[in-house]
Amino acid sequence: MAKIHCLNPIAACGLDLFSDNYEITDNMGEADAVLVRSASMHELELPEGLTAIARAGAGVNNIPLEDCAKKGIVVFNTPGANANGVKELVVAGLLMASRDLVGGCNWVKANAEDADIAKRVEKEKKNFAGNEILGKKLGVIGLGAIGAKVANIAFRLGMNVYGYDPYVSVDAAWSLSRHIKHITDVEDIYKECDYITIHVPALDSTKGMLNKAAFDLMKDGVRILNFSRDTLVNDEDMKAALASGKVAKYVTDFPNPAMAGLDNVIALPHLGASTEESEDNCAIMAVKQIADFLENGNIVNSVNYPACDAGVCTTTARVAICHKNIPDMLTRFTGVFSKQGINISNMVSKSKGDWAYTILDVENAVDASSEAELAAVDGVVKVRVIAG
Repeated sequence: MAKIHCLNPIAACGLDLFSDNYEITDNMGEADAVLVRSASMHELELPEGLTAIARAGAGVNNIPLEDCAKKGIVVFNTPGANANGVKELVVAGLLMASRDLVGGCNWVKANAEDADIAKRVEKEKKNFAGNEILGKKLGVIGLGAIGAKVANIAFRLGMNVYGYDPYVSVDAAWSLSRHIKHITDVEDIYKECDYITIHVPALDSTKGMLNKAAFDLMKDGVRILNFSRDTLVNDEDMKAALASGKVAKYVTDFPNPAMAGLDNVIALPHLGASTEESEDNCAIMAVKQIADFLENGNIVNSVNYPACDAGVCTTTARVAICHKNIPDMLTRFTGVFSKQGINISNMVSKSKGDWAYTILDVENAVDASSEAELAAVDGVVKVRVIAG
């Protein structure tokens, strides 16, 4: 029986998909797989028997990816499952950046006891006047599941939309409206757009990408939305840009001490995917991926190992191997089975950066000695034998 540990509450509609062959355990030390949302795993000791971690969400900065890869722990995420929830909040962010809705609401609350509030509203409302987004230029940096949805809805709201993503996937490209202007140089987004929204992962190459050099290229009074990660913005440079008026409003879903109390900053408490629908979708997707991995060895939406799908196991046994992406590995794997007289009926092997993953379907039972010999191959980090 496979054991699953939840580091955060996971929606019941997802957990209910596990069959009777699974058990939810409070003891992470005995878990075969872990489900997590926002809990940090960087300080945790990962048990030897752990084979997979599924993040019920897209961002995985709370998981030690490289350490997991070295231990043969496949890390999954759920891209697109919360995309609509984030998209809707970005639309709200666009409106809050344009119209002083927050200031207006705060004024009404502060004057709630005033018997003449209805009359005073007519005099005070000019202090909260703003702009319409119709006809304005929006730059979308990152056209993944969320960015593509934002670009499409912004066009339908009457904005002129510019999209930038040098690594846009085929699926995302197909989902984009033909009216989105594809930009090949991000500097053109900075120079042309009245609003800029960023939807890229936090990588070494993207951290601090919105900095003084970027702000200097932008229009005076630009409005910036960040629903990805706070580390994409250089806080000190953003402070200076806000103080000078270069940035009129900064809307972020990631409050930190540097930004939370500043004028013209609208900081939300990480609400992007905080809808019942998003949490349900992420839970369902994460559970399905874990179950397919544990039962069939298949990998879909991993962030540290390659996608690898051999379908449902129908042979006597299936062997799944996490290993380094180095030459001659397949020859050594097949050599082990050849010596044992075990026939391989199907094999799939994929690589991703420094790591690779191989699935072998065999027509004979795999004994402990064969499994140990595979595990002893230099470059192998984990071997799993799955019964057919």
